[in-house]
Amino acid sequence: MAEEKFFQDRERLVQALAHDCACELQKGIKENNHASFLVSGGSTPEPVYRELSKRPLPWSQITAALVDERWVEKTESGSNAAFIEKSLLQNFGDEANFLGMKNSHASAAEGEEACERAYSELQKPFDVCLLGMGSDGHTASLFPHAQGLQDALNPESQKLCKAITANQSEVTGSNTERMTLTLSAILQARNIKLLITGEEKLKVYREALLGSDELEMPVRSILKQGLKPVTVYWAP
Repeated sequence: MAEEKFFQDRERLVQALAHDCACELQKGIKENNHASFLVSGGSTPEPVYRELSKRPLPWSQITAALVDERWVEKTESGSNAAFIEKSLLQNFGDEANFLGMKNSHASAAEGEEACERAYSELQKPFDVCLLGMGSDGHTASLFPHAQGLQDALNPESQKLCKAITANQSEVTGSNTERMTLTLSAILQARNIKLLITGEEKLKVYREALLGSDELEMPVRSILKQGLKPVTVYWAP
């Protein structure tokens, strides 16, 4: 069962989550001389990244790596790599190492092997994985009934990265071709943090807890597993 940290307002959430992430990263550095931070895109975590970037951590000993990515160039709209560069890799955070998912291959499927090789070089276990959740119950780029989802959710899989083709919706927008970490990769994180805001997302979260169909609401694969601790951060 996930631990819930609910706050009265988003500013308190941002400060608490930034603090918790910083503590876990510092712990990883103390134990292994390096820390790995799996980061998600989207507007919700942006203030958390901006707050973290202002903290004088030993950033050169931290590698931030994407949880998922649209198969678009960094110069195109929707690039998570560009978003992280503009939010987390600023101020003190500009000394951090960064690993993106988009590579030179024409499609996510063709680029999957190269992405897998790159991510296999990351220090494990990952120290922190920060996830979000969509109104459709997706997390990372694990979208409901997406092509490739079943393989990505296979807990026995040894793969870290999986090409996904989502069913186009208001949530996905036009960029349905994605690369995502698999469930087994996410579960290699020592700490999994799920960030949600607003009443609508709270209802979706509650619905996810009540059901069991992971293909319908892939976030259930994170919330229902018992291998790694999950902390849910929410504010109105």
